[in-house]
Amino acid sequence: MTCPPPPATDHHMDAESFRRHGHEVIDWIADYLYGGVDDKPIMSRVAPGEIAGMLPEAPPTTGESFDSILADLDRVIMPGLTHWQNPNWHGYFPANTSGPSILADLVSSGLGVQGMLWSTSPACTEIETVVMDWMAKALDLPECFHSTPGPGCGVLQDTASSASFVTLLAARERATEWRTNREGLGEVNPKLVAYTSNQAHSSIAKAAKMAGMGEENLRLVEVDENYRMDPTALRKMIEADLADGLVPCYVCATIGTTSSVAIDPIQEISEVTREHGIWLHVDGAFAGSAAICPEFRSMHDGLEHADSYTFNPHKWLFTNFDCNCLWVRDREPLVRTLTVMPEYLKNAATESGQVIDYRDWQVPLGRRFRSLKLWFVLRHYGLEGLQSLIRHHVALTESFEAMVNAHPLLELSTPRNLTLLCFHHVDGDAATEAMHHAANAGGEVYLSHTKLATEDGERYVIRMSIGQSRVESTHVEHAFEVLAAAAQEARRSQG
Repeated sequence: MTCPPPPATDHHMDAESFRRHGHEVIDWIADYLYGGVDDKPIMSRVAPGEIAGMLPEAPPTTGESFDSILADLDRVIMPGLTHWQNPNWHGYFPANTSGPSILADLVSSGLGVQGMLWSTSPACTEIETVVMDWMAKALDLPECFHSTPGPGCGVLQDTASSASFVTLLAARERATEWRTNREGLGEVNPKLVAYTSNQAHSSIAKAAKMAGMGEENLRLVEVDENYRMDPTALRKMIEADLADGLVPCYVCATIGTTSSVAIDPIQEISEVTREHGIWLHVDGAFAGSAAICPEFRSMHDGLEHADSYTFNPHKWLFTNFDCNCLWVRDREPLVRTLTVMPEYLKNAATESGQVIDYRDWQVPLGRRFRSLKLWFVLRHYGLEGLQSLIRHHVALTESFEAMVNAHPLLELSTPRNLTLLCFHHVDGDAATEAMHHAANAGGEVYLSHTKLATEDGERYVIRMSIGQSRVESTHVEHAFEVLAAAAQEARRSQG
């Protein structure tokens, strides 16, 4: 049997074409980030289905020119984007990018490494372990999370949602002595219960559902006047569940809640979890980046008692999405929970016990060379550069706070937490909501909202999040001008 002849035309891009089009793509990204994005309406104005309607119903039969593909970035893609990299973006939390991180992502894509095992690319694993130790030292994390001497260590996940999920799985298995992995949750039926504050991220509820525990077995703990988890309320919940024959297995505390960046009292919470042998996971998804500055590290008080800790460099540490850091104080429960060893993955390095196979630390088998992004960022900026950027954003937020305090129609809803301010219109919820929608409508700025509990119910508040990679004082001042005008209009419209 003879092999078929090669195709008459080689459709692979040759080296010269790759270089030429690569330069075009880099130029397009540079023009977008350092000029074009600033002048675009932040929110997309397209209607549902409009982008899909610009595409043909079937894929092309013959290949198109790369110039045609690049042209459609402007024609098709750009109208349907929300411009998170616009320095007037103040919604949700930032999704920072930086030149070094983008270029590292390009290198990762170019290498095409699948780092599921140490043996499938030792550099992919060992760079990750070292970078996670670097990051732990940069944040001054407790030594229990460092890879040396162990048994703690760090690993990169895609998002904090995945970090919460895998640590909940490990907590579930530890609480059932790994019977759930062997026999299934329905057979063991241990009546497991998890706890987090009523201000925690929705990913914790999602993790409880995916872990088979059920959302009804996730307790939402009350918070204090500053929206921090109340350790006394947590203790009472746990004791009540124990009295009912339930098995508390997991507590998720938050350093920087989504709505208001409230910081839970980790020290007091850890006293409760240690007393009852419950896994304590700490989610610092956004706010954790601030600990690169020594003056913000008090939020880590008690972290040495946590079983796991996570934060997202892709939010506020200039490393583009996706990049999540997760540390565990003891890797054995996590690895034991997630390990499956088919014959085709067996190899001498793994069997030696001298290497880390990060595929056993996450849900998927496959892994990108994600650590290159963090490696490039840490080396390019250095700790001093990153500290300067974090402090710059905090100073901008302090200036915005002063503007709000000086305006007769605006009032802070909570104390400022790092780079987030929650505020409202003094005329009430209807005026706040009208002000919010009017400010966003022009496309010059974007802010998100939330609702916070008060003694009288719930209050609609506007969230001003300052942390975009290239935000400066002029952007913050412009946002305030837009909001002040919207506040005046809201008062007039309310009558």
